[in-house]
Amino acid sequence: MEEELPLFYGESGKPVQATLSSLKMLDVGKWPIFSLCSEEELQLIRQACVFGSAGNEVLYTTVNDEIFVLGTNCCGCLGLGDVQSTIEPRRLDSLTGKKVACLSYGSGPHVVLATSEGEVFTWGHNAYSQLGNGTTNHGLVPCHISTNLSNKQVIEVACGSYHSLVLTSDGEVFAWGYNNSGQVGSGSTANQPIPRRVTGCLQNKVVVNIACGQMCSIAVVDTGEVYVWGYSGNGQLGLGGSGNQPTPCRVAALQGIRVQRAACGYAHTLVLTDEGQVYAWGANSYGQLGTGNKSNQSYPTPIIVEKDRIIEIAACHSAHTSAAKTQGGHVYMWGQCRGQSVILPHLTHFSCTDDVFACFATPAVSWRLLTVEPDDHLTVAESLKREFDNPNTADLKFLVDGKYIYAHKVLLKIRCEHFRSSLEDNEDDIVEMSEFSYPVYRAFLEYLYTDSISLSPEEAVGLLDLATFYRESRLKKLCQQTIKQGICEENAIALLSAAVKYDAQDLEDFCFRFCINHLTMVTQTAGFAEMDHDLLKNFISKASRVGAFKN
Repeated sequence: MEEELPLFYGESGKPVQATLSSLKMLDVGKWPIFSLCSEEELQLIRQACVFGSAGNEVLYTTVNDEIFVLGTNCCGCLGLGDVQSTIEPRRLDSLTGKKVACLSYGSGPHVVLATSEGEVFTWGHNAYSQLGNGTTNHGLVPCHISTNLSNKQVIEVACGSYHSLVLTSDGEVFAWGYNNSGQVGSGSTANQPIPRRVTGCLQNKVVVNIACGQMCSIAVVDTGEVYVWGYSGNGQLGLGGSGNQPTPCRVAALQGIRVQRAACGYAHTLVLTDEGQVYAWGANSYGQLGTGNKSNQSYPTPIIVEKDRIIEIAACHSAHTSAAKTQGGHVYMWGQCRGQSVILPHLTHFSCTDDVFACFATPAVSWRLLTVEPDDHLTVAESLKREFDNPNTADLKFLVDGKYIYAHKVLLKIRCEHFRSSLEDNEDDIVEMSEFSYPVYRAFLEYLYTDSISLSPEEAVGLLDLATFYRESRLKKLCQQTIKQGICEENAIALLSAAVKYDAQDLEDFCFRFCINHLTMVTQTAGFAEMDHDLLKNFISKASRVGAFKN
């Protein structure tokens, strides 16, 4: 007999049925502070962030969108209106009804939180105006910050030790707080009491990601360029010197490299490129750059983490620890790991970078807001996903390579122009398909149900062919993204050739850049030796134009 799932009561008094999915808890058990919560409380947690000088404070949200805090309450940074510490979770009533989208903390300490509506709230230590409310009074309760942000939707927040950055949905960065080294990016070293847009070189750029070190700031723009400002005494700006920078300056050493994300430690910086490569620079006294020594680096240095590509990097300004996750799911750590200096990326047994910070960072904080998605209610999209290839409800079968794929005529007509016409007067319930392979055609039909594809990069080339044939432009984009993730020296020419054949311009540019960046290896592959004559001529011509053959 199935065991009855427990019924819990939140502080609102509303009962919360713990579904099977909610019992797959957010795994917070590795942070010592959560041992103060009961098993029942832990099962209700949906989001959490551990902060504080000893990892001794936490804010978390529950399944019914209540926000709780717990811990030492240094400078009032639990937001409860007092400075009393608490070993019992207390509800943060002033944010009732708000959904937390992202959160960051400074080591002052202060907290900056953005809601799913894009509003910003701050509280805690404020001697340097890091709360952005125009005063230097400590904030004991969350204060809504709207000056210069009233018509903006904030989508990302980042804190340095005593300064704050936010990123808006239209790609603008606003900063405030301590500015002794230019970390606010205003061009002066006067503290900034309210949010001020960071302009200069960023004036006409669209920023997609922000990060803060202890006293420096970084922004990644949509073209893959990186801009930095603030303190550079340890080379953490990556500009080649140790001089402070009061306005944003592009990291010129990354010319031709497209960065997707950045992460900052106390005084070091990591960036992740669209090829899955990590570059690091800045302070290195604990080996936090992962270079194999403890020498600071003032220019971006490539970090080698096995052959697998990196898909996530992690660091936070209160620690000297670095972590990364590979496409194959391996998690590496380096830097200060429980007092020990680890000077090269070390393979761990963890499944996520968050665990590195819970178990090895000093203090044991979280480097981002941890989140688990509940799925007690199936949305229309989720219901459709479940019906793909379901023989019990399908009214159409595709016969491909001797195997059946089950589908629903009405959904295919709604989702795809090709099927709208081809199935219009078709009474058949079996369609034979010989133009494409089973994995490719199944992935195409699954995409119509799920909006996503799950294929190996090699098979995605076949799907790219199909997407071109059926004029499915969004699917074409997804195929290109998947193919990019599987590029290596051996297959780069084959992928470049496919991109040219199927007129996939974005993929063609990416493959070409990859070939140029790895020219010596690529020219020694069988793919290069067997390259189509016209493609080879075109490749050599383009490569010479970008200076690939200069001494």
